Amino acid sequence: MNQHIVIVEDDRVTRMRLAAYLRSLNYRVTETGDAEAMEQVIDTDPPELLLVDINLEGGKDGLTITREQRSASKVGIILLTARDDPVDRIVGLEMGADDYVTKPFDKRELAARVKNLLARIDDIGQAPGGPPPVDTFGPWRFDRIRRRLVSAARTEPLTRIEFDLLAALTEHPGLTLGRDRLSEMLGRGQQRANDRVIDVIVGRLRKKIETDPANPDWILTVHGEGYHFVDPASA
Repeated sequence: MNQHIVIVEDDRVTRMRLAAYLRSLNYRVTETGDAEAMEQVIDTDPPELLLVDINLEGGKDGLTITREQRSASKVGIILLTARDDPVDRIVGLEMGADDYVTKPFDKRELAARVKNLLARIDDIGQAPGGPPPVDTFGPWRFDRIRRRLVSAARTEPLTRIEFDLLAALTEHPGLTLGRDRLSEMLGRGQQRANDRVIDVIVGRLRKKIETDPANPDWILTVHGEGYHFVDPASA
């Protein structure tokens, strides 16, 4: 079955044009004008992706929808915004949105972002019998909702890219992920993190989670291949 996208947009013309374009790309699309209609769809036909106007009129706005849906599921969320203030976009990402597109947007750019995010969501899914994502390791609890690491002694906030990289690694415990693969999983539109960025972010994460970053227990380097997050069940 084609991947299901729900559009939450109160401007009827924009919604219809966007839905028609996505259907032409063979996605299954449901149009809704507000949060209430969206919630009814989700209850009966859960989507893989939500496209949400950040500035919905009346009821819940896009930020509220993002916060509520992120606390309830791992559905992909792309915010549509006409706002130029970067603070709004940052708040959206901090609340759990995966990406954002500023109106007016190029349809091909939106299509690329949709395709990339849906591919990342597919990657996260575990094969039957595979290990579940890691949420607790050593003294740490990985708080995916608030995007931070928590231990009895302290809390370590994570930047967006630190969170994404740690999520990618902990969602594939015991599996070596190459730098190219990690770069793809961290992709934003047509921009990708390069190998050096991956190495730098791994270094930053090790300083936060490892007792001895030079001799890590959790994020291991597999020379010539990439990085490997140790499965706590086998540690």
